[in-house]
Amino acid sequence: MIKTDTGVELATQDFGDPADPAILLIMGAMASMLWWPEEFCQDLAARGHYVIRYDNRDTGLSTSYQPGSPPYTMDDMAEDAIRILDGYGIEKAHLAGMSLGGMIAQIAALTHPQRVRALTLISTTPVGIDTSGLPQTSAAYMEHASTGENVDWTDDQQVIDFIVRDTKMIAGTAHPYDEARARNLVENDVKRARNFVSVTNHFMLKGGEGLDGRLPGLEAPLLVIHGTADPIFPVDHGTLLADTVAGARLLKIEGGGHELHPGDWPEIIAAIAEHSNR
Repeated sequence: MIKTDTGVELATQDFGDPADPAILLIMGAMASMLWWPEEFCQDLAARGHYVIRYDNRDTGLSTSYQPGSPPYTMDDMAEDAIRILDGYGIEKAHLAGMSLGGMIAQIAALTHPQRVRALTLISTTPVGIDTSGLPQTSAAYMEHASTGENVDWTDDQQVIDFIVRDTKMIAGTAHPYDEARARNLVENDVKRARNFVSVTNHFMLKGGEGLDGRLPGLEAPLLVIHGTADPIFPVDHGTLLADTVAGARLLKIEGGGHELHPGDWPEIIAAIAEHSNR
């Protein structure tokens, strides 16, 4: 557990040799570090990296707040990532962010370029760039998401069932959906959390407003990984990210959804490791 100078507690876990180049993994909305599966982290560490995953605010064992009005922004969460590096005594790290975590990673890389050695953005959208002309979240997913208003977020079983349905809605088309695996992950996440209902604060987060137009000046080498069947941020968002930053590499996961499917781990892990070693 790292306690920042602002009093925020951030639960972390590390894998591998601290002498190896560091990779900090930043997960997306409503998801604790468990959504970077332990086996994924171990495989990445085995390729010669010191891997750190952590719980964002309002997830897992990190500081949580009363639901309804989060007293922090994505900018604060980007500062959290930098403070984790401070806590580990790491001067520069490779940041890998997924979904909301990818937006947080962009903010961190743009505001603290001296701390970011490389950047990998997975299933996310550009910060400070107009994306209104791109395809948006699918109607089917939006219809599903609207049913969340009927969930009693203090009832663990209702929450688990809703999030399991969510994992099916964001799954890709390349692999069979494994409900048993998804349910096990969700149950562990809900039961482990300090106060799981607080994850709903992530629905209200803002940030990055001062970064308009700054993404083309990103200094860190960029790798973009995006599934071609992502219903949250369609693949055009990943393409725009890569097109905006000179020298960026785009890896499209054919049939990939808004997820880290084990069937895609070999390709994703190999790409992150190669990018980090370049």
